[in-house]
Amino acid sequence: MILEAVILQVKQGMEEEYEEAFRQASEIISAMKGYISHELQRCMEVKGKYLLLVKWETLEDHTVGFRQSTEYQDWKKQLHQFYDPFPTVDHFEKVHLS
Repeated sequence: MILEAVILQVKQGMEEEYEEAFRQASEIISAMKGYISHELQRCMEVKGKYLLLVKWETLEDHTVGFRQSTEYQDWKKQLHQFYDPFPTVDHFEKVHLS
């Protein structure tokens, strides 16, 4: 399992519209192969700042399966207009300590 982590900065005054668009777009991502779960967190200190966490079975499920799909084009169309600057996406894997 990998964790996709994205800091999102939504344009000022568009937060409510973004959250509704994200609710609708969530149907797209949750139907993708390799998708496990996702959550969107709103920052308490900085207005318009969000943290998106998505769990995928493999890195390729996100980078190839989702990002190169026609569904991703719909995701972009619904959400990318809200971001300034455009977000950076990082992927993490669990560290097994024992």
